[in-house]
Amino acid sequence: MTHIAIVGGSDAGVMAGMWAHRASPDITTTLVVADHYPNFSICGIPFYVSGETPHYEMLAHRTADDLRNLGLDLLLGHTATAIDVEEHVLTIANGDGTTHQLDYDQLIIGTGARPRRPNVPGFDLPGVHVLHTIDEARTLRTLIDDGAHKVAIVGAGYIGTELADAAAHRGLDVSLIEMAPAVMPTFDPALGALIGAELAAHGVDVHTDTMVEQIEQSGDRLRVTAGDVEITADAVVLALGVMPNVELATAVGAATGAGGALAVDTTMATGLIDVWAAGDCVHTHHVLYDEPTYLPLGTTAHKQGRVAGINAAGGTATYRGSLGTQAVKIIGKVAARTGLRLDEATAAGFDAFEVGGTFDDHKAYYPGATDLVVSLCADRTSGRLLGAQLVGAYGAEVSKRVDIAAAAIHAGSSVTDLLDLDLSYTPPLSSPWDPVQTAAMAAWQP
Repeated sequence: MTHIAIVGGSDAGVMAGMWAHRASPDITTTLVVADHYPNFSICGIPFYVSGETPHYEMLAHRTADDLRNLGLDLLLGHTATAIDVEEHVLTIANGDGTTHQLDYDQLIIGTGARPRRPNVPGFDLPGVHVLHTIDEARTLRTLIDDGAHKVAIVGAGYIGTELADAAAHRGLDVSLIEMAPAVMPTFDPALGALIGAELAAHGVDVHTDTMVEQIEQSGDRLRVTAGDVEITADAVVLALGVMPNVELATAVGAATGAGGALAVDTTMATGLIDVWAAGDCVHTHHVLYDEPTYLPLGTTAHKQGRVAGINAAGGTATYRGSLGTQAVKIIGKVAARTGLRLDEATAAGFDAFEVGGTFDDHKAYYPGATDLVVSLCADRTSGRLLGAQLVGAYGAEVSKRVDIAAAAIHAGSSVTDLLDLDLSYTPPLSSPWDPVQTAAMAAWQP
């Protein structure tokens, strides 16, 4: 009977185990999990911090017993420390450092990523937090519950802005510091500024074009210095992105690729015999790029884990690539994007252009219509749709509308092909021409 060992108990690892059993029910699987929170939603942490999700256990997609009932043997609180590729043996250590050997026929590495901590004075002080694990989330939640009233957040990407929303929701005094010209730097600055304005309108002190120079102890609080800005806070949270955990595999010769992540092919094979990898520790094949990139996303990890699990179980599956499709809700606004921005498309060699505008999210004669900003990117030579960015009100179906563009890009559609789509319409929800289609009309030529 084939035994599959899986290192990592988050999205990629659990998906790999579940799909391996679907592909071949007779296999056995062992999931090696460094903490005691298998299959917990890291994406849900800001909502636990905000109190909107009352208890951290609610973040579990499945309980440990659920996973065992699906056929996954769990080794919780165990860390994989070494691989013997030739002998097909994994060395693992428990909490007290005791090690033992685990034989495997196939190995799947889903070791994920860790938060970046740049070499800035004070970033390692007590009271400076990252927010990547359930234990870290519980620590920050306890700090807020115990009376913290001021938090400084460094980094205004998805996690940083969501955390600013969460802290404001709890009634904290919040400062958000971002070195880029606008929050949400993966969006065009004009669109990111809309999210920044939403945060500022709800009391968040937003500082863009600002780089943290140091953090110092100031009594029992912390003082953050960033240019001309000085902020004293009860807690500082770093939200500066992540870097892949690759050391387990590179120690035995696994190659790295984009972003320093493990290099895998579209079957999620690492090049080491009987070793696969998936999730935030690997680079990502992109629908629009010839070369892989690094896109650590939960959706990507789920899909890559599925492919790795099927193939490790003897099946055949291929990862067809990512577009980096993302959406984020910040107070009363939602921002979403897929594919390439204009600058990214141009840098990739496309003859790119952009069309778009601001439209009503549904028919204006039905109460509650709001502005929806749509920006589409396409290739002038082929007409192919390359990307979309949207910002609108929560409730304006922003995330579902960006999915229209994501599906069209995956299908290889042109920007004007959007005009042929038979999309749903009723006055309270849309218009006969959906705003995404209205944006595409500017690209049509007779």
